[in-house]
Amino acid sequence: MNKLKGATIAMGMLAVVSCNTKQGTGSLIGAGGGAIIGGIIGKLAGNTAVGAAIGGAVGAGTGALIGRHMDKVAEQAKQIENAKVEKVTDSNGLEAVKVTFDSGILFATNKADLNASSKSALAKFSNTLKENNLLSVDIYGHTDSTGNDGINIPLSNRRAQSVANYLQSCGVSTSQFKNIAGKGSSEPVADNSTQAGRTQNRRVEVFLYASQAMVDAANAGTLK
Repeated sequence: MNKLKGATIAMGMLAVVSCNTKQGTGSLIGAGGGAIIGGIIGKLAGNTAVGAAIGGAVGAGTGALIGRHMDKVAEQAKQIENAKVEKVTDSNGLEAVKVTFDSGILFATNKADLNASSKSALAKFSNTLKENNLLSVDIYGHTDSTGNDGINIPLSNRRAQSVANYLQSCGVSTSQFKNIAGKGSSEPVADNSTQAGRTQNRRVEVFLYASQAMVDAANAGTLK
């Protein structure tokens, strides 16, 4: 299982970005500077449960086009502060992108309200989604094992929904969001018996994967 490490950047230095203000093209900067402040793209991390059933067979050429498109998406996403970006494969065997935000950065303890710095990061992230509007998006909230499911599942659900709501307020189409849910403490990625492990387990994961429209565009040779 890949270890999750949030970037340790001083959040106070981030400017608050309003989604009512036109965003620049900073999220499209090349990999040179972005690796310093963003997540590092990990190795292909295996299949995930994301991805609706695709109608018809997906040929090798179509898969390659989608893979190249996802490479571009990953390069854009890794410019986001305090996010880890990984390449994964979806349930259809197509390349997808997983972006993990440390919940300790996004939210205060036991809260689901986004702070100003995380709004700045998500505003930039919204550009990637808007510029790649054929992406489908799943958002999952996770907690550590402190507390019980009666607390953790509703809290993780509210956190996932807060991220989705803010991205939509930034102009991301509601139709791109397919699954928004909290999973509580059921999917730890680290040891809950340690403080460091619990910190890693408190997170929000965003999966970006091919929609049927993207597959159709790749089949037609029009996906860029």
